[in-house]
Amino acid sequence: MSGTPRPRYVSVIGPGDADDETYGLAHEVGRLVAVRGGVVVCGGLAGVMEAAARGATEAGGVAVGILPDEDRRRVNPFLTHSVATGIGQARNLAVVCSADAVIAVGGGYGTLSEIGLALKVGRPVVALRGWDLGEHVAVAASPEEAVERALGRPGA
Repeated sequence: MSGTPRPRYVSVIGPGDADDETYGLAHEVGRLVAVRGGVVVCGGLAGVMEAAARGATEAGGVAVGILPDEDRRRVNPFLTHSVATGIGQARNLAVVCSADAVIAVGGGYGTLSEIGLALKVGRPVVALRGWDLGEHVAVAASPEEAVERALGRPGA
Protein backbone atom coordinates (compact mmCIF):
# COMPACT_ATOMS: atom_id res chain seq x y z
CA MET A 1 0.00 0.00 0.00
CA SER A 2 1.47 3.35 -1.00
CA GLY A 3 0.52 6.87 -0.17
CA THR A 4 1.36 9.34 2.53
CA PRO A 5 3.80 7.96 5.09
CA ARG A 6 2.36 7.49 8.56
CA PRO A 7 3.48 9.99 11.16
CA ARG A 8 5.79 8.85 13.94
CA TYR A 9 4.29 8.92 17.43
CA VAL A 10 6.39 10.17 20.34
CA SER A 11 5.25 9.78 23.94
CA VAL A 12 6.42 12.67 26.08
CA ILE A 13 6.42 11.71 29.75
CA GLY A 14 7.34 13.52 32.94
CA PRO A 15 5.99 15.01 36.15
CA GLY A 16 2.49 16.41 36.43
CA ASP A 17 3.85 19.17 38.67
CA ALA A 18 6.69 20.35 36.44
CA ASP A 19 8.67 23.46 37.40
CA ASP A 20 9.02 26.31 34.89
CA GLU A 21 12.27 25.00 33.38
CA THR A 22 10.91 21.47 32.90
CA TYR A 23 7.65 22.86 31.48
CA GLY A 24 9.62 24.93 28.97
CA LEU A 25 11.73 21.95 27.88
CA ALA A 26 8.62 19.78 27.41
CA HIS A 27 6.89 22.56 25.48
CA GLU A 28 9.84 22.77 23.10
CA VAL A 29 9.96 18.98 22.70
CA GLY A 30 6.26 18.95 21.78
CA ARG A 31 6.77 21.80 19.31
CA LEU A 32 9.73 20.10 17.65
CA VAL A 33 7.90 16.77 17.34
CA ALA A 34 5.01 18.57 15.61
CA VAL A 35 7.32 20.56 13.31
CA ARG A 36 8.87 17.24 12.26
CA GLY A 37 5.40 15.86 11.45
CA GLY A 38 5.18 13.63 14.50
CA VAL A 39 2.27 13.09 16.86
CA VAL A 40 2.70 13.77 20.58
CA VAL A 41 1.21 11.21 22.97
CA CYS A 42 1.02 12.00 26.67
CA GLY A 43 -0.91 11.25 29.85
CA GLY A 44 -3.28 14.13 29.14
CA LEU A 45 -3.05 15.99 32.44
CA ALA A 46 -0.88 18.87 33.73
CA GLY A 47 2.85 19.60 33.89
CA VAL A 48 5.03 17.95 31.25
CA MET A 49 1.94 16.40 29.65
CA GLU A 50 0.27 19.79 29.19
CA ALA A 51 3.49 21.46 28.05
CA ALA A 52 4.20 18.89 25.34
CA ALA A 53 0.59 18.97 24.12
CA ARG A 54 0.65 22.76 24.10
CA GLY A 55 3.90 22.88 22.14
CA ALA A 56 2.56 20.42 19.58
CA THR A 57 -0.82 22.07 19.03
CA GLU A 58 0.57 25.62 18.99
CA ALA A 59 2.87 24.44 16.18
CA GLY A 60 -0.13 23.08 14.26
CA GLY A 61 0.46 19.46 15.23
CA VAL A 62 -1.52 16.77 16.98
CA ALA A 63 -1.47 15.82 20.66
CA VAL A 64 -3.20 12.72 22.02
CA GLY A 65 -3.85 12.30 25.73
CA ILE A 66 -4.30 8.87 27.32
CA LEU A 67 -6.23 9.76 30.48
CA PRO A 68 -6.29 7.79 33.73
CA ASP A 69 -9.93 8.75 34.43
CA GLU A 70 -13.26 7.56 33.04
CA ASP A 71 -14.12 11.00 31.72
CA ARG A 72 -12.47 14.06 30.29
CA ARG A 73 -13.06 16.60 33.07
CA ARG A 74 -9.39 16.84 34.09
CA VAL A 75 -8.05 16.87 30.52
CA ASN A 76 -5.59 19.62 29.66
CA PRO A 77 -6.94 22.13 27.13
CA PHE A 78 -4.19 21.56 24.54
CA LEU A 79 -5.07 18.03 23.47
CA THR A 80 -6.31 17.36 19.96
CA HIS A 81 -7.73 13.98 21.00
CA SER A 82 -8.19 12.27 24.35
CA VAL A 83 -8.84 8.67 25.37
CA ALA A 84 -10.56 8.17 28.74
CA THR A 85 -9.35 4.83 30.10
CA GLY A 86 -10.63 4.56 33.67
CA ILE A 87 -7.57 2.48 34.56
CA GLY A 88 -5.58 4.95 36.67
CA GLN A 89 -1.80 4.61 36.62
CA ALA A 90 -2.09 1.47 34.48
CA ARG A 91 -2.65 3.88 31.60
CA ASN A 92 1.14 4.39 31.64
CA LEU A 93 1.45 1.21 29.60
CA ALA A 94 -0.97 2.57 26.98
CA VAL A 95 0.98 5.84 26.84
CA VAL A 96 4.28 4.13 26.01
CA CYS A 97 2.81 1.41 23.77
CA SER A 98 1.09 4.07 21.65
CA ALA A 99 4.42 5.55 20.56
CA ASP A 100 7.35 4.67 18.38
CA ALA A 101 9.73 6.34 20.86
CA VAL A 102 9.53 7.91 24.32
CA ILE A 103 11.06 11.16 25.56
CA ALA A 104 11.20 11.56 29.35
CA VAL A 105 11.50 15.19 30.46
CA GLY A 106 12.47 15.35 34.12
CA GLY A 107 10.46 13.04 36.28
CA GLY A 108 9.86 11.13 39.45
CA TYR A 109 8.81 7.56 40.14
CA GLY A 110 5.78 7.71 37.83
CA THR A 111 8.10 8.68 34.99
CA LEU A 112 10.52 5.93 36.02
CA SER A 113 7.68 3.39 35.84
CA GLU A 114 6.85 4.57 32.31
CA ILE A 115 10.50 4.29 31.30
CA GLY A 116 10.60 0.74 32.64
CA LEU A 117 7.43 -0.18 30.75
CA ALA A 118 8.74 1.41 27.55
CA LEU A 119 11.97 -0.57 27.77
CA LYS A 120 10.04 -3.76 28.55
CA VAL A 121 7.94 -3.41 25.36
CA GLY A 122 10.92 -2.42 23.22
CA ARG A 123 10.40 1.32 22.81
CA PRO A 124 13.54 3.48 22.65
CA VAL A 125 13.73 6.03 25.47
CA VAL A 126 15.48 9.39 25.50
CA ALA A 127 15.95 11.22 28.81
CA LEU A 128 16.12 15.01 28.96
CA ARG A 129 17.11 16.30 32.42
CA GLY A 130 15.78 13.21 34.11
CA TRP A 131 16.60 9.61 34.85
CA ASP A 132 19.98 8.46 33.54
CA LEU A 133 19.79 4.69 33.36
CA GLY A 134 23.09 4.07 31.64
CA GLU A 135 23.16 2.13 28.40
CA HIS A 136 19.39 1.50 28.42
CA VAL A 137 18.32 5.11 27.91
CA ALA A 138 19.79 7.72 25.56
CA VAL A 139 20.54 10.99 27.33
CA ALA A 140 19.94 14.29 25.51
CA ALA A 141 21.28 17.70 26.47
CA SER A 142 18.58 19.71 24.68
CA PRO A 143 15.06 19.38 23.27
CA GLU A 144 16.54 19.37 19.75
CA GLU A 145 18.82 16.46 20.58
CA ALA A 146 16.01 14.57 22.32
CA VAL A 147 13.71 14.84 19.29
CA GLU A 148 16.54 13.97 16.90
CA ARG A 149 17.33 10.85 18.94
CA ALA A 150 13.64 9.89 19.02
CA LEU A 151 12.82 10.60 15.37
CA GLY A 152 16.20 10.47 13.64
CA ARG A 153 17.87 13.25 11.74
CA PRO A 154 15.56 15.43 9.63
CA GLY A 155 15.42 14.21 6.07
CA ALA A 156 17.24 10.97 6.93
